[in-house]
Amino acid sequence: MKNFNLADWALRHKSIIYYFIAVLLTFGIFSFTHMGRMEDPDFTMRTMVVGVSWPGASPQEMSDQVTDKLEERLRDLPGVDYTKSFTDGSKSVIYINLKEDLPSSKIRPAWEEARNMINDEWKSLPSGVQGPAINDRFDDVYGTIYALSGDEFSYEEKRQQAENLKRQLLSVPNVKKITLIGVQEKSLDITINKDKLASYKVTVQQVLNALKQQSAMVPAGMVNTDTNNVYIRVNGVFDSIDAVKNMPARINNQIVRLGDVADVTMTYKNPSSPQFYYEGKPAIGIAISMDAGANNIEFGEAIDNKLKEFKTTIPAGLNLDQVSNQPHIVKESIGDFSQSLFEAIAIVLLVSFASLGIRTGVVVALTIPVVVSTVFVLMYENGIYLHKVSLGALILSLGLLVDDAIIVVEMMSVKLEEGFNHWRAATFAYESTAFPMLSGTLITCAGFLPLALAEGMVAEFTKSLSIVVFLALVLSWIASVLVSPVLGYKIIENKAEKPESEWTRRDHIMHRLKTIFYARFESLLHWALGHHKTILLATLGAFILSLLSFPLIKQEFFPSSTRNEIIVSMQFPQSSSIDYTQSQAKLLDALLKDNEHIDHYTTYVGEGSPRFVLTLEPELPRANFMQTIIVTKSLKDRDALFKDLQDQLNNQYPSALINMQFVQIGPPSKYPVMLRVSGPNASEVKTIANDVKAMMQQDKDLQNIAFDWPDTEPVAQVHIDPDKARMLGINSYAVSLHLQSLLTGTKAGEYYEGNQTIPVTFKLGGNENHNLAALSSLPIQTGNGSYVPLSQIATISMTQEEGIIWHRNMMPTISIHANVGPGVLGNAKTKEIYKNLEEYRQNLPTGYTIELDGAAEKSVTAVKKLLVPIPIMLFVIMTILMFQLKKFALMLMALFTAPLGLIGVVLALNITRTPLGFMAILGVIALSGMIIRNSIILLDQIEIHRAEGQSPREAIINSATLRFRPIMLTAIAAILGMIPLMGSVFWSPLAIAFSGGLLVATVLTLIVLPVMYATWYKVK
Repeated sequence: MKNFNLADWALRHKSIIYYFIAVLLTFGIFSFTHMGRMEDPDFTMRTMVVGVSWPGASPQEMSDQVTDKLEERLRDLPGVDYTKSFTDGSKSVIYINLKEDLPSSKIRPAWEEARNMINDEWKSLPSGVQGPAINDRFDDVYGTIYALSGDEFSYEEKRQQAENLKRQLLSVPNVKKITLIGVQEKSLDITINKDKLASYKVTVQQVLNALKQQSAMVPAGMVNTDTNNVYIRVNGVFDSIDAVKNMPARINNQIVRLGDVADVTMTYKNPSSPQFYYEGKPAIGIAISMDAGANNIEFGEAIDNKLKEFKTTIPAGLNLDQVSNQPHIVKESIGDFSQSLFEAIAIVLLVSFASLGIRTGVVVALTIPVVVSTVFVLMYENGIYLHKVSLGALILSLGLLVDDAIIVVEMMSVKLEEGFNHWRAATFAYESTAFPMLSGTLITCAGFLPLALAEGMVAEFTKSLSIVVFLALVLSWIASVLVSPVLGYKIIENKAEKPESEWTRRDHIMHRLKTIFYARFESLLHWALGHHKTILLATLGAFILSLLSFPLIKQEFFPSSTRNEIIVSMQFPQSSSIDYTQSQAKLLDALLKDNEHIDHYTTYVGEGSPRFVLTLEPELPRANFMQTIIVTKSLKDRDALFKDLQDQLNNQYPSALINMQFVQIGPPSKYPVMLRVSGPNASEVKTIANDVKAMMQQDKDLQNIAFDWPDTEPVAQVHIDPDKARMLGINSYAVSLHLQSLLTGTKAGEYYEGNQTIPVTFKLGGNENHNLAALSSLPIQTGNGSYVPLSQIATISMTQEEGIIWHRNMMPTISIHANVGPGVLGNAKTKEIYKNLEEYRQNLPTGYTIELDGAAEKSVTAVKKLLVPIPIMLFVIMTILMFQLKKFALMLMALFTAPLGLIGVVLALNITRTPLGFMAILGVIALSGMIIRNSIILLDQIEIHRAEGQSPREAIINSATLRFRPIMLTAIAAILGMIPLMGSVFWSPLAIAFSGGLLVATVLTLIVLPVMYATWYKVK
């Protein structure tokens, strides 16, 4: 294969090369226009959510009898990482989290097995447990959300219009799912005055039984004739409110209409369902999810076209406003990155033209679209979509993919100047550079192997980076040995060196500058070779100093995004009702209304926003929670409003736990600072958590320090005297049923209206103004239909119980979280606090732990997973080096140049005050391949010169001088190609770390590597 000259073959088959160039450009344009467009790359949420309830149970009973049993069974699920459960009152939510290294193909089967486990365990749960509600589509993204509002329309009228819109939108291509938000559930209330009920001497249970029997849907059988099956339908099921009112009821051998003894009204459930507000107005939200891989921009246009039709049909006064517009954001994001891509191309071309000349630069320029188009084709075929990671990877690749083309055309130019013809110059360029270039390209690709092979959510989020770079670099080598020679044959002039007598003034100036520069560079090399100990010790000292300077660099897992949203989450005391939360939402609305920074805002009462971006973690529904999504007019407005709101909200809501944050990049985390305390005893866990909280409160950089396990909530315990109750013909069940009918109502059946199943709620009237003080005087119906006050058969005491119980792996667990002040990075602050707690952690009782949580834990996990494949990367690089250099000593020399990049990385990050996060670490690892690539070029040339008979010192000097231009040129192209990425919040840490490290390492490589070579071989 080495004797087969691809450049020679390409020159003899130029028509084939031109044909494939045209085909690839055409297919590339097609692929680019038809590729899916997204804001962020997909990553699989390995989480299933299971919801259960047990009406009437205390949180502790719910935890012991239901949550623990299900959680223990689910712990046996193959591939499970950890379970987490949240018990709130008589409801419980269990999160099943699979291991991050579990292949995506095994996730669906795992969820099916989890469902089977839940069904098997369900038989052992107490009677009365309701559910389970299982959500294994936890990662659905509702990127397009609309608000349907109108002051003159009821909730039901808005719901009907929203349902109509939902049905129309489901016909739009690539619509995956549509969910309505803020729908208020209706209730058919049947209220009977207790005194009237007593006069008929009828018990509550008798009324409930009559209602349930009348509203039940019961099959009446089927007649099988000779020709047909005829189903029997018995009417009587409630089909209108009048039918309920006219229901006959037998009371003490009398038949009376239900409407004569009861008030029958259609109303909304109380307490109300979670509510949705658009700029303070009650609204119904329409949240739309898109199929994976669809083109977000085209999807948005299709939705807009359908809505134009719908808006012509809705009644006047009903408004449809868009509150989340992911297609627009994707369009802007793709546009910005496309602009950066063209800027990077322009920069690389300018470098090529300036250093190689116009014609030679044109050859390099024409290679770029061929490679990029082919990359688009392969991305399209492999299901890699356009988003911030894949487009950023293309920009990153630009500075690298021209390296091979530059080396080939630069060698062709040199040989043409020496008098070679075009054919011989092209074939010689292949013979002398093809395999060193291939080795260098593969080594550069190997620098991205850790990301390609790493497992976990973060690696999955950024994995397309390694794939796109690998494709671009390999294709760039193929293009450099097939396309560049053909184009160079046609375009590059045969510019044999002119005699000095024909030089122009510019030629004299350039020659003088070139002579002076190379003379000084050679002088520097001679000095360095004569002071090799000084050079090596100075380099070692600079490397050690850079390592010692690492703690000076701030740490941040992933930066916040540049979206305009501010997410304001508020949690009120645990016992707060949804009505109280709604009243607080109105106060916030008054604060936000007409603010000059705000474009629009939406508020979710009783729940959080749906996942409108993949990196948002949805909140659990609970009565004491509200979340407002504020969309500002610009980033400048976002930052200004964030600063203004912090103090205003803390002053206006002193009892609320407030969390303000921007949309994040990368896997979600609710708070910037999070620690987790676990142990077998909940009381001891609380004690430890309080100690940690007290220590955190001493840090002035932390704000709003709190637990996710709040204080206890009040409970009224009713202790029934069994002897007195038995004498009156009642029991605990009857008392509970009667109290529920008095206070909140009891479900007595179902009413069907369209596609709605509405509960029929039985209530006792006559004592509407209930409060805790009047609890003891509430009337309780006895066995003969009369009433006695509750205090006659029971004593009432007020106690406190846990309102919320959190478990992680079945252990009581408390998360302590906090916000940070301006300019403070949460990841670095979390690790600082964790380190300060080291002595306290060592003295914890056996079985109790304090661990990192949130973004800090994810960053540690992600970096560990990224470092796991490092040995594979080193093995691949060492193997390629051995095949190319064929000497163990030379391989080690090339490897030892890789750490030189850290000197420039630390320097660049400290100067620019750029935090060290996942992307910066990724840049450092990828940088090593580029540095070793340059080392191969230099070492290979030294060996060639020595094989030609030059002395070792002469070979070192001549090789460094000869390879100075291509090494520096490719490094400058790569560094300058990074400039567009430096303006990106997501990419700037990688771009700055990579550029700084490559600049310093390239300069040091040209000096230190020759010194290392001379030292090893004892060259004098």
